[in-house]
Amino acid sequence: MTDLMTRPSRNDDQGPDGHGRHRVTYDLLSTHIPPGPIRAPRDPRWRRRVAGGAAVLVLIAGGGATGALLTEEYLGSRPVQAGAVAGTTITETADLAPIVAKVQPGIVTVLVDGSRLSSLGSGVILTGDGLILTNDHVVEADGTVSVRLSGGQTAPARVVATDATHDLALVQATGLSGLTPVTFAAADSVAVGDTVLAFGAPLGLEGTVTSGIVSALNRGVNTGDEKLTGLLQTDAPINQGNSGGALVDTSGRVVGINVAIATADDSGGSVGLGFAIPAGTATTVVEQLRARL
Repeated sequence: MTDLMTRPSRNDDQGPDGHGRHRVTYDLLSTHIPPGPIRAPRDPRWRRRVAGGAAVLVLIAGGGATGALLTEEYLGSRPVQAGAVAGTTITETADLAPIVAKVQPGIVTVLVDGSRLSSLGSGVILTGDGLILTNDHVVEADGTVSVRLSGGQTAPARVVATDATHDLALVQATGLSGLTPVTFAAADSVAVGDTVLAFGAPLGLEGTVTSGIVSALNRGVNTGDEKLTGLLQTDAPINQGNSGGALVDTSGRVVGINVAIATADDSGGSVGLGFAIPAGTATTVVEQLRARL
């Protein structure tokens, strides 16, 4: 399956009056990184583009460069870590801060460095010795896998099992111990209207948290290369880099694994329709994958 997050959406359908009509596409959530040093473009409109929002950065990513890493270069070439300026972002109420503190240690950034193309996504820690769950499309490309913990430590890793049908994969980090695993909610424990938080590294900005609600259940999406069904729908803002990250409830339990967003026209960014693999599906697949190890 091909990572589709850098694919621009095109509004080339024509309505009966000859005018374009909106076509919604569903894109996966990992992001591609070109090899070699990343430099900010010389386009004089760059400052305005950064201020203009993530959708423009997604279009930059569509041209073969990752907007988030361009932003990091522009801001001083330092990775954004949890707790740093512009790191952890909470969009609603300070009452969510204890949940963030509880869950954040269980979230990692997953990186795949290839000779021609690299990718970045997120993952959740399953065991203290570094077994991590992420999306299959995050790690499907050939390359050297590593994970970066919420505190900034990076460790080598390898893909140990995959399930392309459900877009899930297990990654085993090496040389780690004493990690904090996430806790999964019971199947069918989430309801429409529940407050949820999305954790991950959207546009490469690690340690980011956004909040919203569960806006629908049992959704199906077609990303072009695969069809996913039974998904949770949320309006918590998620973008490229959120793939494999956690969607959690107000008890800090993982209710879903972020996997895709809907995009309209050429924006390429979040329009308030995100999708996550439910916890019940994720835990069932994890059990099956671990049985193969």
